[in-house]
Amino acid sequence: MKSFLAVALLGATVIGGPAFAQSAQPADRAAPAATSQPVDAKMALKGSWRASKLMGLNVYNEANEKLGDINELLVDKSGKIEAVVIGIGGFLGMGEHDIAVSMDKLKFVEVPIRTSASGTATTARDTTTGAAPTSAANRNTNDWVPDHAVMSGNKEQLKALPQFKYSDYN
Repeated sequence: MKSFLAVALLGATVIGGPAFAQSAQPADRAAPAATSQPVDAKMALKGSWRASKLMGLNVYNEANEKLGDINELLVDKSGKIEAVVIGIGGFLGMGEHDIAVSMDKLKFVEVPIRTSASGTATTARDTTTGAAPTSAANRNTNDWVPDHAVMSGNKEQLKALPQFKYSDYN
């Protein structure tokens, strides 16, 4: 009987301890109301893109030839994007030629690239959430990421540019 009572008391302590330890916050320590944010923050940021979603974004030229993809965004101390590092060519990251270009060299497009033969999208954007890519027809127009970027030039011209190396800027 003593062991049963001890186990019951120990169980009540373990289960009820955190509940008893909680207390109401004083009014002066309560979280301040978010008065600087509008009621719907997503609507206030409509048209913005998530930097994390720009990573890996395909880059094409005006002839719809894939040049490479975005590997990195270089940001200055004020938060302004100074350069975009693009991996040109290569296969699965091997043999890529990284170049750094300013943001104004890229044009971001929210409409998928279409082939002249089928009229359907040829690009399938990878997601970081593991969800399957959605088609352009049922995709939200502001899903926080453009479909692809367009840049002037071809692979040979861009590979002729000086290679960007992170070690040069440490």
